[in-house]
Amino acid sequence: TSPPMLTLTWPVYALPLAATGSTSLVLWWIWSGSPPPWLLPALAFQVLLAGWFRRNVHQVTATVMVRARELEVLATSLALLEQEVVTTPRLNALAAMLRSTGHTPAVEIARLARLVDWLRSKQNQLFAPIAFLLLVSTQCAFAVDRWRVRCGPMVPQWLDAVGEYEALSALAGYAGDNPADPFPDVVDGPPLFDAEALAHPLIPPGRAVANTLTLGGDGPRVLLVSGSNMSGKSTLLRTVGITAALAQAGAPVRATRLRMSSLRVGATLRIQDSLQTGQSRFFAEISRIGAIVNMARAHRDHPDTPAVLFLFDELLAGTNSHDRRLGAEAIVRGLVALDSIGLATTHDLAITEAVGHLGGAAKNVHFEDRFEGGVLHFDYQLRDGVVQTSNALELMRSVGLDV
Repeated sequence: TSPPMLTLTWPVYALPLAATGSTSLVLWWIWSGSPPPWLLPALAFQVLLAGWFRRNVHQVTATVMVRARELEVLATSLALLEQEVVTTPRLNALAAMLRSTGHTPAVEIARLARLVDWLRSKQNQLFAPIAFLLLVSTQCAFAVDRWRVRCGPMVPQWLDAVGEYEALSALAGYAGDNPADPFPDVVDGPPLFDAEALAHPLIPPGRAVANTLTLGGDGPRVLLVSGSNMSGKSTLLRTVGITAALAQAGAPVRATRLRMSSLRVGATLRIQDSLQTGQSRFFAEISRIGAIVNMARAHRDHPDTPAVLFLFDELLAGTNSHDRRLGAEAIVRGLVALDSIGLATTHDLAITEAVGHLGGAAKNVHFEDRFEGGVLHFDYQLRDGVVQTSNALELMRSVGLDV
């Protein structure tokens, strides 16, 4: 997509003529045994011609040599897609994107591949003198630049088409592999996520534990999830997030029923500190939360933009309990005021007191565990209220820590 560098027209005719003339004179020398008088001037003109365009030729050939292999891989995928018979309007539109130059991408890329093969041929020591006589590098560079002018702007469309084909194929494959999973009911209206028997799609059905939850509508807008380590809090957030993404992509979901509005997912899962940017984990988390709040403000300012579904894992865990409680309540209250829904997990039970200050907009739920015979047991069932147990000390003792 960069601008062409070899735009002159006369070299397209002069280069083949110069190469033909020099080659003919060399062949005459070989046949007659004596050099013709015009050989040295012809070779000198040819060297001058190649040197005139040397810098731009090098830039063009260096770029195409790097990208040609990637385009050849793309051509393989495109050739498979071009063979498919499609009938739906969307697939027909994708097929039209692949023929925007008048030829199929596989044909166009094959032309470029042949030019690249010619450029690589000069690396052969036996062919190098012939490549010099034929001005292979210069002529191929002009041909490559013409290809870039004609097809370069289409390459992003080809990539988009292949990407969408692959995404649709993945969704279709998931639907085919999971015939029992229903398609969601995506509705217009206020933010809503109402799921019955919801489970993570990557956990095998025999192991996955399903939970029912409602955000928005007649239910609370926020669920504050408490629970001990490994009890299922983060997995619940991942389940809600990936389900919302699958539903809006047109895929079935791992639930018996899902009714939801269009939502933009914003999450603080797997937040980490960074030496490269000089950010602590806490600063990285509040920066992400700030971005999510800006998403919610965009919905307020532009109602056609989907509302936010926020997923906060261990909300504000990087600061002291006093600041965490006040900050968490303010963040959740602000997001509710911006017409958002979501979940927030925490180990700090002081944060669960914020529910009383948010009225019916928030609700406490929790996961439980039990410690029997030195082994932790989890049922991964979501229950109402605040968790009443903790397993941190028992876990520390189980690995040999004297606490």
